Amino acid sequence: MEMTLLEPVNAPDMDDEALWELSRSRDTSLDGMFYVAVKSTGIYCRPSCSSRAPKRENVVFYPTIEAAEAAGFRACKRCHPRVASPDATAEVVRQACEYLDEEEPPRLPEIARRVGVNAAQLQRMFKRALGVTPGQYSEGRRLHRLKGGLRNGHSVTRALYDAGYSSSSRLYESAGEQLGMTPATYRKGGRGMTIRYQIFDSPLGRLLIAGTERGVCAVQLGDAEAELGMALRGEFPEAVILPDKGALSGWVSQILEHLEGVRPRLDLPLDIQGTAFQLRVWRALRDIAYGTTKSYADIARAIGSPRAMRAVGNACHENPVAIIIPCHRVVRSNGDLGGYGGGVHRKRMLLDKEHEVAQLEQKAG
Repeated sequence: MEMTLLEPVNAPDMDDEALWELSRSRDTSLDGMFYVAVKSTGIYCRPSCSSRAPKRENVVFYPTIEAAEAAGFRACKRCHPRVASPDATAEVVRQACEYLDEEEPPRLPEIARRVGVNAAQLQRMFKRALGVTPGQYSEGRRLHRLKGGLRNGHSVTRALYDAGYSSSSRLYESAGEQLGMTPATYRKGGRGMTIRYQIFDSPLGRLLIAGTERGVCAVQLGDAEAELGMALRGEFPEAVILPDKGALSGWVSQILEHLEGVRPRLDLPLDIQGTAFQLRVWRALRDIAYGTTKSYADIARAIGSPRAMRAVGNACHENPVAIIIPCHRVVRSNGDLGGYGGGVHRKRMLLDKEHEVAQLEQKAG
């Protein structure tokens, strides 16, 4: 039985042949501009759909979903054109997050079924919208609940089960990377943990470095000692925080040498906390070559989340160890410096010094 079709309407300023050539590119940036309908199957798709290419004589084009469906076409179950728009994707991800935030969240295929997509599509939507997978989002929320329980004085055992960890071994598998320190030492803002710090003069003004026996946990730039210590004590209000008596001198000297251009690469041990996404961003920042910069978009692409520029910016803002993790090397796509925790003037000083040293090394080489 032959389908009765309404007259297809071309996208503005494009004829059928131009749209056909565009659709063959499978370019995701074309999604939402027009839709590809196939008369032989009665299905319409996004231009980027990965289904087998139809014959040209079977294809017509529509500017909107409504026009395609008014003509009698059904939405493709592979590319789900109805959830292709940013607003629709955001709504699907929001609904999925609500399920993942439950105390005992359903498995991913079940969540995908409830929000009307398949599991692979939900994975891709999460990566595009949030920069993380559903599993990483769930782990981040679970870690957040764990920290809240520990800060409220609950025992490690109670906090881990309240947070949704099935066993202590599951928690400790990820604690080294995500907490930076064990849950027992993080408990109630670092109770039982000793942090030593030193504040010294640097080319950038006053600089604080703090560390545990495992590594550096904070580097802060500022103008006053009270200002520098505030964030450290806010993060670990129950820790024993003491002025350093020489234990940090080796780390301090390396940072000073780095700021003076003598030591271009810093490779200090770190004892920091972060979500899976933050850790990916911070690793990418450490890969930026001395004397160069990358944009937030560059970093988003480098970690496989090209649409997560805002989340990359947030991860830079949350960087606890300035200079060691060189978030100052990330600038806006138009070349503007953007923000910096220690002040944009310090960011400019850091970049100018690195550029100067890199230029001298290039000439010498």
